[in-house]
Amino acid sequence: MKKFYQENIPLNDENLVKDKLETLLNVEIKSTSDLVQWLQDKSVVLEEIEETLTGHYIALQCDNTDQDIKKAYQHDSEVIQPLIKKYTAKYDEKFYNSEFRHALDTSYYEQYILSKENAINLFREDNIQLEVEEEKLSTRYFEITGSLTVNWNGEEKTLSQMAVFLKDSDRTVREKAWKLVHESLLSKNNELGDIMSDLIKIREEKAKNADVANYRDFMFKKYERFSYTAEDCHELAAAIKEHVVPLKEALEKKHQAEINVSNYRPWDVQAVPEGKLPLKPFKNVEELISGTETMLNKIDPKFGNLISEMNKRDMLDLENRKGKSPGGFCAPLPVSNLSFIFMNATGNQSDLTTLVHEMGHCIHNMYKEQLPLSEYKDTPMESAELASMTMELFSMHLWDQFYDNEEDLKRAKREQLEGIIKFLPHGVVIDQFQHWMYENPSHSKEERNEKFYQLAKQFFASNTDFSGYEDALANRWVMTLHIFEVPFYYIEYVIAQLGAVQMYKQFKENPEKAVENYKKALSLGKSKSLPEVYETAGISFDFSAKMVKELMEFISEELDALK
Repeated sequence: MKKFYQENIPLNDENLVKDKLETLLNVEIKSTSDLVQWLQDKSVVLEEIEETLTGHYIALQCDNTDQDIKKAYQHDSEVIQPLIKKYTAKYDEKFYNSEFRHALDTSYYEQYILSKENAINLFREDNIQLEVEEEKLSTRYFEITGSLTVNWNGEEKTLSQMAVFLKDSDRTVREKAWKLVHESLLSKNNELGDIMSDLIKIREEKAKNADVANYRDFMFKKYERFSYTAEDCHELAAAIKEHVVPLKEALEKKHQAEINVSNYRPWDVQAVPEGKLPLKPFKNVEELISGTETMLNKIDPKFGNLISEMNKRDMLDLENRKGKSPGGFCAPLPVSNLSFIFMNATGNQSDLTTLVHEMGHCIHNMYKEQLPLSEYKDTPMESAELASMTMELFSMHLWDQFYDNEEDLKRAKREQLEGIIKFLPHGVVIDQFQHWMYENPSHSKEERNEKFYQLAKQFFASNTDFSGYEDALANRWVMTLHIFEVPFYYIEYVIAQLGAVQMYKQFKENPEKAVENYKKALSLGKSKSLPEVYETAGISFDFSAKMVKELMEFISEELDALK
């Protein structure tokens, strides 16, 4: 693939990187203005290094079979990343111990100081090597899952490419497809389970080193979750169970009647009714990109210009292929002042929403460019995902760009809104599962699978008959890459989804104002607290049972209007 990032500081030269970092550390600070300048200079150097680190990470995800790319990434993980972590800790100390810190404008630097206090309290040099080992295990996970394929009528297909067959109206076709995918996943079940067990041991050791009770509490500190607690997550799960699960079950019973099956099996869950085909909004990625650009232009011309520029500069890798890691993400490249989108499109409606979702992140990154501190661009995921999930909903009224048929357009909108109802229970299961794992770190692989099975049956699989395939449900968590790569990154999707529905409600009432509020909130980055960011967006940082109930009533009304 073409080189899409700028390499201002060659990372293969460890001494050069170290000299750059050491020079920054030794800067003499004699005034408050010196301190402010040093913070900005530090941001420039760290962003130059981050650009190349991110470039190597993207390259690996795009082709995890290329040995040269793997070698560069391994060097980053084992040499450069530990160096950055050591110097970042030294920079934090230098800043915090500076007498001039107290003269900074607290209205602007309050969040920065809070973040540095937290980082200093949490940092332990012993954890750096543990994180190198953690990174190796995560990379192994991607190598395994990226290589999984099935033989479909004599043709090798990736698991992402099998998604279309899981929607087929012919039950025989989708059952065969589901079983092949299930067998492929189970073939690596033990190895993936072992990787998770090894990760748990490493992560618990990191928490112990940092004098934190367990890894869950460690990650709450690491993610700077200053605005909510683990108990709040449990209460949110209870609210989802009370106000969302019944709606999800009603949708499934309706779907079961539509596809005319007496027993709702796992291969029926995504099926389209007989006589209908799965939604196919585009024929190829070029059509997907051009259509998305047209839609974004209508929301705000700056949004459309952004994806156009990204496309011109090879910042989009959208097609699915063997050797490419699963999933999708947006990665900011701070020197290039653009973002890279990685995904695995196979021609489905979910590909459209994925691209719009990731463009929400790109738009967020664009509005953070003006922030002088790199730390303020490193946005909390609760606001990062608000940006992306909101863009999905803001684009809905423009999906006629992809659908000429009015019924298909309504169907796509229904799928989007029903998808929110279906996602929320799944989202809290992934979160609650991780709470349990790290509250009970000595559990066995069998106990882990059993716990996931129990949670799944309570929240999102209560209507589905997994008889004979209980192991498929018990092992389903292994395809959630977040559990392996970015642990505890999932409840943010749930919180942000509820925020995005609030944004959509606002958009329906006043589109121009909603988009303006959206842009204002995105421009704050991490310079304000989460409640302040949400307030700037014109919504509340509220995921109480009352709010969940109100938002589900709103979605139900929207679905009724699409009948």
